[in-house]
Amino acid sequence: MSRFKRFIAPALCAAMLAGTAHADEPKTLRVYNWFDYITPQTLENFKKDTKIPLIYDIFDTNEALEAKLLTGNSGYDVVVPSNVFLAKQIEAGVFQPLDKSRLSHYSHLDPKLMKLLEANDPGNKYAVPYMYGTILIGFNPDKVKAVLGDNAPVDSWDLIFKQENISKLKQCGVTLLDSPSEILPLALQHLGLDPNSKNPKDYDKAEALLMKIRPYITYFHSSKYMADIANGDICVAVGYSGSFSQAANRAREANNGVVDMRLPKEGAPIWFDMLAIPKGARDVEDAHTFINYLLQPEVIAPISDFVGYPNPNKDATDKVDPAIRHNPNLYPTEEAMKTLYTLTPLPRDAERARTRVWTKIKSGT
Repeated sequence: MSRFKRFIAPALCAAMLAGTAHADEPKTLRVYNWFDYITPQTLENFKKDTKIPLIYDIFDTNEALEAKLLTGNSGYDVVVPSNVFLAKQIEAGVFQPLDKSRLSHYSHLDPKLMKLLEANDPGNKYAVPYMYGTILIGFNPDKVKAVLGDNAPVDSWDLIFKQENISKLKQCGVTLLDSPSEILPLALQHLGLDPNSKNPKDYDKAEALLMKIRPYITYFHSSKYMADIANGDICVAVGYSGSFSQAANRAREANNGVVDMRLPKEGAPIWFDMLAIPKGARDVEDAHTFINYLLQPEVIAPISDFVGYPNPNKDATDKVDPAIRHNPNLYPTEEAMKTLYTLTPLPRDAERARTRVWTKIKSGT
């Protein structure tokens, strides 16, 4: 799921991280990851330690990655789909199995999380988790208080889905993820329906709910919202947990006030971003080297500090900044974990219904 960590201009990031790689070098490793989901220093260290030329490109939605993967020739050696998309892509034959004999640091992964991920990748055959997180509400406390008062339900999806709340928040700006696979489950949940409903008619009900609040949504976003909430241009956003951690840092550094976040009490999706190797990868050996490099506790912990997300490495947790690992909105408590749910792929008729509904919601007609 897209993840906002630092605000690096994409062109500058790509140029900086490409290093000495050239398009005509047959052994250049090509990585395709979420748009600012790693520290530049990690990539520089990887190139220095392994002597492997690297081109690192970025995307901002699962849908964008999937469109490239389903062409059958993505042009990349390592990609980072979210777990639900991974499950569909495995079924479509997009990936090749990992050679775990090349992953000497595999034992650092938390076996409980690996067991959970078998629902999407039976036997953990095709991918390893990179980061995980939740979808939650980020907000500017002062701006929300000015509109809704001291008792604003910032810890509830009522803040978004109840017309009496969002209609007032319109004046300071509200944005939602541009992702039907993540927003429509929240609408279904709010209606008391299965977030993973396979009934196409349920998506009509979700559409009705979202169309009621559509006039009050400033825009649907993939990357713009984090800069906007940090700058005070919007007051509420539905986005990814670690994104708001970094937006809060940026707002503080710029003296733009406070950005806060809440994991709603009703629950939310929990997602995992996975490292996988496409079937058409040209540099499989170095792809394994890259994945194995990220499985080291001393490598992955600083990335969690930078991006604001927990990682699945059981031996890295105590190396993560306490401000992150002790924040219940970033590292959910055991009690909160009971309210979280994973998303699952939909059958074709439900997927078509969801796509149709989302097109209508975004257009507002």
